[in-house]
Amino acid sequence: MNSGNANEGEAILNTDWMSQLPTELHSLPLFELALPGSHDSMSYDLDINSSIIEPDGLKKFSKIYCVRKIIKSWAITQEEPITKQLDAGARYFDLRIARKPKDPIPTRLYFYHGLYTRTDVETALRNINDWASMHPKEILILSFSHFEGFDSQIKGKLHDHLISFIKTLFGTKLVNTSSSLTLKSCWDQNKNVIVSYDYPTSQHPEIWGKIPYYYGDSMDPIKVESRLDQALQKERPSKWFFVCGLNLTLPGDSRALKYILRPFDNLPSVTHRSLPKLLEWLKQESRKTSVNIVASDLVTADNFVPTIIEFNMKHVLEQHVSF
Repeated sequence: MNSGNANEGEAILNTDWMSQLPTELHSLPLFELALPGSHDSMSYDLDINSSIIEPDGLKKFSKIYCVRKIIKSWAITQEEPITKQLDAGARYFDLRIARKPKDPIPTRLYFYHGLYTRTDVETALRNINDWASMHPKEILILSFSHFEGFDSQIKGKLHDHLISFIKTLFGTKLVNTSSSLTLKSCWDQNKNVIVSYDYPTSQHPEIWGKIPYYYGDSMDPIKVESRLDQALQKERPSKWFFVCGLNLTLPGDSRALKYILRPFDNLPSVTHRSLPKLLEWLKQESRKTSVNIVASDLVTADNFVPTIIEFNMKHVLEQHVSF
């Protein structure tokens, strides 16, 4: 299903992998397909000159460059721009929204993970929309969440502005909420963008609710596997999207110092060491139960996307066996 060849060390391109799936999968509900996803998708763009947003205990050190540099090295979860993640085959994007305090443009928003991004939300979404226009059979899931800095006095206005922008920008590409969504139904309607929004938006049929995201909340891959095994076996919804997050997570307190003070180490390096093992575990797990969205750091590395796409072949084999 590769639509391009990669040089050694480069991501394998799966730019149009959905349109190349076997016909048997075109009518399968999307929540039964395995979809590669990107965790903290915009973190490649973090601004070293930004103030520190998280963790709370380090906010007071925002003026110290070396502290910001350390935060950035442990907050970058993706190394490639959003369009390269799309080209590599990622189809779910974790978009964490924030407003900078005292921004002279009252509705301007950014992404964040430890620090703010350099690129604002509207610019990034225009790039995604352009890509979606060029690849109409690739279904994208954009998950908006967190909304840092949406203070109570202004949050209604900010949500209204962002939702209005999303609806205007993506327009007829937006898929209405449905329990029987398939690739074929999206293609028949010429729609290919699903928006998940973690804030009440019932008056907008084009805006989907929150998609559950299960993750290990640990830097220990064994603990991540154990937590995800529990979610896959007992907690996942049966007829709805859900995310299995392979990402490692730093502690939210002083225990994080154990990791961030390591000389010459950073989160991408840790992920490169752990992701192959997590993928191998998930291969075994997928033989027992179906996965849906699988999100990870470094989605363009370590054969992540091809591995997740290959999980879909299980459904083809099952259909052939049933005959």
